[in-house]
Amino acid sequence: MNSSMFLAILLMAAVTFLTRWLPFAAFRPGQPIPKTIAYLGQVLPLAMMAMLVVYGLRSTDWLGSNHGLPELLALAVTGVIHGWKRNSLLSIGCGTLFYMVLVQQIFR
Repeated sequence: MNSSMFLAILLMAAVTFLTRWLPFAAFRPGQPIPKTIAYLGQVLPLAMMAMLVVYGLRSTDWLGSNHGLPELLALAVTGVIHGWKRNSLLSIGCGTLFYMVLVQQIFR
């Protein structure tokens, strides 16, 4: 590994650590959280999920032979599992696994 690669990894680790640590430094325990920050904490995760869905479906060939059916099936599985368990990590993981393993084997 050369020095520029090591420096890039070190910089990414520092930025990741800083973004994880900064909210704890800015808002001490016992202090009230500003209403704007609390609002953003409620709406940003949902907005991020919607943006990831749009990003994931951006290259879907809706006019191709499958008409986006594999992607829609994986999206439905993700939605059903999330509605059932209310666990984002589980629903995203199961939807991805469903798409990568089962759907790709069927629609190959």
